[in-house]
Amino acid sequence: MVRDIDRRKFLKGAGAAGVAGLAGCIGGGGNGGGESGGESGGESGGGESTEMTEGGSEMTETEGTSSGDGDGGGMAGEVNGLIIIGYPAEGIQLFRDFYSQTDGELPILIPDGLRDGALPAQVGNPMENVTGTAPAAGGPNQQAFNDLFQEQYDAAPGVFTSQSFDSAAIGILANAAAGENNGPAVKEQMRRIANPGGMEVGPQNFVEGVEAAANGEDINYQGASSATNFDQNGDPASAAYAIWEFEGVDSQSTTAIETQSFAGSNPEGAGPSADSGPGGSDREISLGILLPETGSLASTGQPMIQAAQIPGMLVNENNPAGLSVNAQVEDTQTSPSAGVAAGNSLASAGVPFICGTASSGVNVPFSQQVAIPNEIVGCSPSSTALSVTNLEDNDFIFRTAPSDRLQGRVMAQVMSERLGADTVSTLYVNNDYGQQLSNRFSSVFEDQFDGSVLTQVAYNRNESSYSSVIQTALQGEQA
Repeated sequence: MVRDIDRRKFLKGAGAAGVAGLAGCIGGGGNGGGESGGESGGESGGGESTEMTEGGSEMTETEGTSSGDGDGGGMAGEVNGLIIIGYPAEGIQLFRDFYSQTDGELPILIPDGLRDGALPAQVGNPMENVTGTAPAAGGPNQQAFNDLFQEQYDAAPGVFTSQSFDSAAIGILANAAAGENNGPAVKEQMRRIANPGGMEVGPQNFVEGVEAAANGEDINYQGASSATNFDQNGDPASAAYAIWEFEGVDSQSTTAIETQSFAGSNPEGAGPSADSGPGGSDREISLGILLPETGSLASTGQPMIQAAQIPGMLVNENNPAGLSVNAQVEDTQTSPSAGVAAGNSLASAGVPFICGTASSGVNVPFSQQVAIPNEIVGCSPSSTALSVTNLEDNDFIFRTAPSDRLQGRVMAQVMSERLGADTVSTLYVNNDYGQQLSNRFSSVFEDQFDGSVLTQVAYNRNESSYSSVIQTALQGEQA
């Protein structure tokens, strides 16, 4: 049954800004990487929202694979912009070294992995030259979810809580439509209840949607984080991104200055889907929640767990079509090995759908070793690395968080059009997450924005100094 997490344990770190990155300190070494640290924008209420599509100042992500091999490219020239990809743990020393070597005015763009409002105080610099991008909560029913979370926990939603709610809600709706606790049957219903058309369902009428799904009716779930239409890879077909800044050394927060919506190459989604759902009544729906309750991501994972519990609570309070939800929570401990072990516990319990995991460093081994071989649907609310998109998953792995494929596209536009840089270098943490995002940014920046990437420089975690790699990047030297 639902296991509550004491909200007092996470209030200090649960806001949409000022939380250490979900990428921070996860396992997986050089494989799997990690990512997302701030949802911001939508849930924090900051920033202006605009729609971006292909052409002119608006855009859509285009198809194709990322280029670049980490050795850099382009012609020699003066660096007038810098991309830094990594985590707060290394970011402290890296930015200290940067400011000790420069006048601190070079525009720097960072992704959500470095979104930690405490970073300027730890670095000892207001970091006014740094701009960030991060997936945001920008779904059509974002406010309805915010109200539910506030009512249930007397706290504001935090990072990736809306994606967590959407993941669990979709899993329950797909199970209700499938009529059984069976992974392959649930998988066939995922796009049918998430993508157009049918009865529009969101947090505000979720219970009615569950009953309709159980009655075999067509459902179109419209989420808090996005419209939650799945593309052929099981990724969101569209997503909102916040452009944000640090608030300075005296603050523990960041500010979203703008939120933009970006559509992928197939906004309506694609991929296999059932034509109908058998439904069924008077039974128990089994739901797995596999997120970090302890470990380095505990302050972020706890409110994500709470958000994922709300859909099951709503069903159990109302029992639509005689249905109830048994939500089983397991702790990844922010560790790949612990995450796999916890996932196996859920598999042994016969869970057909799992909301999780949080980071790609855990999600990739969990998917490969647990979800895919056991034919369990996994739907991560915050894992963004391209490694997840590229899994041979037989369509069992989904996400309510957007892929870094889209974030690389977003960063290229922000660097070119907002920061006005045309000759840049990238500094990236030496793992799949860092290299893949660096390559994706570089490919789009050069091919679609006529920019030059002089070099892509990898750096290792837990180094005592990053002065040499910073110098290499600033000089535009080949790594």
